[in-house]
Amino acid sequence: MLNRRTLRIKVMQALYAYDQAVSSDYLLALDRIGEAFQPDLNSMIPQDRRLLQGQQKMAEVGFKEWHKAGGTQAPEELDNKEVNDAVKDAINYYQKQVQKETTFYLGQMLQATESIHDQYLHLLNLPAALRLVLEEERSREARRFTPNKDQVADTTKLEQNPVALKIEANKQLQEQTIRRTLQWGGEDEMEALRSAWRNEMRNDPELLSYLAAPAGDYAAEQEILKHIYKTYVFKGEAIPALLEAQDLNWEENRSIVKNLVVKTLKMLEEGTDETLELLSLSANWKEDKEFAETLYKQTLADDAKSEQLISGAVQNWDVERVALLDKIILKMALCEMQLFRSIPVKVTINEYIEISKLYSTPKSKQFVNGILDKLAQDLQASGAIRKSGRGLLDNQ
Repeated sequence: MLNRRTLRIKVMQALYAYDQAVSSDYLLALDRIGEAFQPDLNSMIPQDRRLLQGQQKMAEVGFKEWHKAGGTQAPEELDNKEVNDAVKDAINYYQKQVQKETTFYLGQMLQATESIHDQYLHLLNLPAALRLVLEEERSREARRFTPNKDQVADTTKLEQNPVALKIEANKQLQEQTIRRTLQWGGEDEMEALRSAWRNEMRNDPELLSYLAAPAGDYAAEQEILKHIYKTYVFKGEAIPALLEAQDLNWEENRSIVKNLVVKTLKMLEEGTDETLELLSLSANWKEDKEFAETLYKQTLADDAKSEQLISGAVQNWDVERVALLDKIILKMALCEMQLFRSIPVKVTINEYIEISKLYSTPKSKQFVNGILDKLAQDLQASGAIRKSGRGLLDNQ
């Protein structure tokens, strides 16, 4: 099921995308200043290009200084209305865009996280789609004028697998599949499934052994479905390639979806009926969602403060030269240590070290560890970090 590390990763990715978008917005704001001082080619009055260029440079300096100060102070007023107007216009444009990016990437993050559950439900519909592929093959074989050189195994047992039929009959799955359009369909999906069957599954010794065995062993019916999922859906070639093409985050979501699917197959015992409640994305999605939203919003709100803390902790190194992803990881960790009182400091530090190992540079692990360890001690000493809850003491 969904864990907090996955949520932290989703927040990190959202903050990274937000930073890239805001950097583009900054350049677009400067472009607006440039456009404001372009010569008017339709004017009957001669244009003083040197004057316009000078005004453009003054406006650009005013906007850059405002941005460098964190946008907390109004830009300095000059004795030039055109320059002042251009700076105000750029600032207004930039602020509106930043607000849009903040909301957009928060929504994208939550949607990407919630889509993990859709992937789980989508894959539960795979056995029904596989049965269609098997029916196609049997129909094709029946129309052949010459016998197939390769003996085709009778797949009736797999098509009538009682565990697969229980999945297909599940009321909740049926409802969610219709509501969220999660059935297997479309030529790309069906062709990937056909390819997986022809080139990967059909000659699998374990599957052939299952087909040759007499019916009646319910545990064997569960095991063959687990085998198909583990070997050809979460590994394999054709289906994983399809899933990766459909979702850029599939590689990091795969383990969560696999866990949900395999647990569901175990839950489908012989006496289970169509009212079985399927698994949720997490034990408490409302709480997890609040954690992710708060971490995202507060990391952005504390950006300037965190930047200053990092700058003070990085000796003999310009903070602007720190890798962007490392800075985001550090800012998230600083926010989490100070904001979430029930999460131990050591847990936070270890989590972000692991994330840096997975997503940042080879040397990031040591860098993140050193900076966070130093800042955690300083913040605890100043009282900025206070922990409370079961098994925790204030300032520990």
